[in-house]
Amino acid sequence: MLTSLVRNESSMSHFLPAFDRTMLLEGGLQLTEIADDNGGQTYAGLSRRANPLWDGWRFIDRGETPPIELVRTAYRVGYWNPIWGDEISDQATAESIYDFAVNAGPKVAIRCAQAVLGVKTDGVMGKDTIEALNECEEFHMAYTVAKINHYAGIVNKNRSQGRFLLGWVNRTFKVAA
Repeated sequence: MLTSLVRNESSMSHFLPAFDRTMLLEGGLQLTEIADDNGGQTYAGLSRRANPLWDGWRFIDRGETPPIELVRTAYRVGYWNPIWGDEISDQATAESIYDFAVNAGPKVAIRCAQAVLGVKTDGVMGKDTIEALNECEEFHMAYTVAKINHYAGIVNKNRSQGRFLLGWVNRTFKVAA
């Protein structure tokens, strides 16, 4: 017998509010290149280094603005879907994991959540992780601390990234609020 998670639309998380919040946190639809930023050239928070095959780069390379739908699809497919955002019962929890996936990558965000939950830390969202996540009432504080520890680890390995630490921590607290 196949078992699956039963989805109740009213009690599950939704992508569009998470995406809108990400756009606010990322500064909107703008092209940036910040010295020493490991992500390199970035449009609307999408790093060319992390998303080299994104269709929007062809618009940018021609000096044009990519359609918002390309940005939205990149975030849904690249960051929301890997964390199984639609299956997370609490919107704030989904947005916290999603936002960390945007900044650190889905595997890092998932591994961090798995470590907090005490389940197998393989970096792949699955039924066991979702069930533990949806049953956990004490997740937010521990996950916030784990994210900050991750960012501190980046700076400890590469001091040039220290200039970004305060921004990462502030973003972590904004998402946790």
